[in-house]
Parts: sequence; structure tokens; C-alpha cells
Amino acid sequence: MVTLAKGDKAPLFTLKNQDGESVALKDYKGQKVVLYFYPADDTPGCTKQACNVRDNSKVLKKHGINIFGISPDDEESHQKFIKKYKLNFPLLADPKKKAIEKYGEWGEKNLYGNKFMGLKRTTFLINEDGKIHHVIKGVKTAEQTEQILKFWKL
Repeated sequence: MVTLAKGDKAPLFTLKNQDGESVALKDYKGQKVVLYFYPADDTPGCTKQACNVRDNSKVLKKHGINIFGISPDDEESHQKFIKKYKLNFPLLADPKKKAIEKYGEWGEKNLYGNKFMGLKRTTFLINEDGKIHHVIKGVKTAEQTEQILKFWKL
């Protein structure tokens, strides 16, 4: 299993956004990028997280931060989620779990004693050199933006 840490080179990937357009991480070299991996569209925790980012997107953009949500949901699901909550940033579809597995975010989870395979909610801050600046494992969904700014010391 892949375990990425601060200073590691961020694994490159190309995924489709909600509109079916290809988004390649390599195209953001020289820019700050946040990748937040979340389990599923339109679920309580994931909605809190997405709405927190939506409500604070101007602050993130002011600091030159590009933010992408990534889940195993498909493009159509992302479109509905974006429309329902008026999200103002791209969601990337990863139904084959290509990026999810490259970042080591698919694995065993434990919910109330029930073990199952699923996506781990994790946020990666990637610096202008394409290296991981910080990994947020203990994501607070309603405080996602505050965590991003804190760990980037902005």
C-alpha cells in the first residue's frame, strides 16, 4: 500500500472533471494545488466539506490555490452534486480508482465495528514544485478551508 508524506513527489494523474474534460496534475506545475479525496457525492460529511470549500473559494483563489475534489463517483453524479449545492470548483471522477490508489486512499475502513473497503477522507497540499507540502488525515469537514490555510501557513 502506498503511503505518501510531506516532501514526496505528488503522483501524476489525468482524470475527467464533471464536464468530461481531462484534468492533468502536471498542467498545474508551478501552482499550489489541493486534492481532497472524499467518499461520495451528496452524503452528509462530503456535503459539509464541499460547501465549506465553496463558501471559502475566494480566499483560496486569493492565495493562488487550485482545489479539486476527487471521489469514485462518475461525471454525472458530480454534475448533480455541483448543481444541487452550487459548487464553484471542479470535481474529478475516479470510478476506476486510478488516482485514489496512487495516493493510497483506498483501503480498509472501520465503521461501528464493521470493516469494509472504501475511500479514506484525506486532503493533500501540493506545492509549486509538485511535491507534497502536507497531508491532512484528520479532515474536519466543516473546517476544511481553515485546515488548508493553517497547514500552508497562510
